[in-house]
Amino acid sequence: MASRKESGSVSSVVMASTSGTLDSPVKQIQIEGLVVLKIIKHYQEEGQGSEVVQGVLLGLVVEDRLEITNCFPFPQHTEDDADFDEVQYQMEMMRSLRHVNIDHLHVGWYQSTYYGSFVSRALLDSQFSYQHAIEESVVLIYDPIKTAQGSLSLKAYRLTPKLMEICKEKDFTPEGLKKANIGFEHMFEEVPIVIRNSHLINSLMWELEEKSTVADKHELLNLSSSNHLEKSLQLLMDRVDDMSQDIVKYNTYSRNLSKQQQQKHQYLQRRQQENAQRQSRGEPPLPEEDITKMFKPPQPPPRMDTLLIAGQINNYCQNVKEFTSQNLGKLFMAEALQGHN
Repeated sequence: MASRKESGSVSSVVMASTSGTLDSPVKQIQIEGLVVLKIIKHYQEEGQGSEVVQGVLLGLVVEDRLEITNCFPFPQHTEDDADFDEVQYQMEMMRSLRHVNIDHLHVGWYQSTYYGSFVSRALLDSQFSYQHAIEESVVLIYDPIKTAQGSLSLKAYRLTPKLMEICKEKDFTPEGLKKANIGFEHMFEEVPIVIRNSHLINSLMWELEEKSTVADKHELLNLSSSNHLEKSLQLLMDRVDDMSQDIVKYNTYSRNLSKQQQQKHQYLQRRQQENAQRQSRGEPPLPEEDITKMFKPPQPPPRMDTLLIAGQINNYCQNVKEFTSQNLGKLFMAEALQGHN
């Protein structure tokens, strides 16, 4: 599901709800615990396996801090729902929230991910649309697989200024990206998140924890890791295959370009020799011809997709590294406990 039919296609009508620009970039995100629960609940109700769920983030900006105080989901619909107007739905939701005096300013969107597979062209286009219209907007990435293992995985990302400039110019050629000096590590910037709860909610949580009878309170000590690690490595291998195919395409383009340059050089040399011979015989030189029409340069492959693949490979590697380091610690601890007994 490609960003809910480009969820970045939020029209200027919706974007106008947060007019104005920031004097300083967003350096921290403060998110209400209720918003986190709504995102988790949305995935549990509508997300199935690799199915992606998405929604809108609402809040306000205080100095260099973005406060996310509410959210609402995008409804599930199919291609056959031609009458469904997503922009109109968002406007109606925001209007309803405003009527009950709830923060209704658009500050970004959220999306679930499947084993960290979120670096894609759809997400890039969507976030560019949001960030171009709403400077402070972010995208929250929720990973239900990691969360199910006992550790909440919720990260916030923004496009870097370099990538914003490239997307505005839409110059994704090898020369354009080389001139901008941008790599996969300079595409997204992560913004730190702080989850905030009121004192009443904290008191309620302490009370519920004391009354809780859930047996799996020690999920963090679970040693089973084969399924998660195997799936992560499989996805990593798939993206490496995609990268190798893109490299083959670029190498083919480079060879064709070099071959054409040689042919162009040989043609010019032959023309010079013929003109020299005609001049020695007292004949006029050959008429000038448009070289660019005779030797049209091959179309360079787009390099943005390759950068996104590299960014996704890096994300998979970081996930595998983090997961294996945690499980190695558990295994060493289990070994020590077994030896002690």
